[in-house]
Amino acid sequence: VQLQASGGGLVQAGGSLRLSCAASGRTFSSDGMGWFRQAAGKEREFVAAIWWNFHTTYYADSVKGRFTISGDNAKNTVYLQMNSLKPEDTAVYYCAAVLRYRSGSSWSREYDYDVWGQGTQVTVSS
Repeated sequence: VQLQASGGGLVQAGGSLRLSCAASGRTFSSDGMGWFRQAAGKEREFVAAIWWNFHTTYYADSVKGRFTISGDNAKNTVYLQMNSLKPEDTAVYYCAAVLRYRSGSSWSREYDYDVWGQGTQVTVSS
């Protein structure tokens, strides 16, 4: 089972990008998927997540109102529409899947994700 992220690139501040993440290999079911990012020299941080139950979404405060997560649970595909990009959004973006959301889990905690993609670079120039 693999997740393949794509859609990264170089964009000017204020611009937009749309990231995609699709599953390949053996099919699997998940309770939700999310996006994390890691800037150079920093720890990986939560960006957004979607719980397939009613497509409930969660966002980091830093991206709320600018980023939108969506997806198709039947295809284990998730998207991240990023608008009004800022230089501080520059990072490698990773997608991940939670196979079974357990009591005490958190959508913003990378430890609770079971499957990870390889990452796609997003660079925002000022």
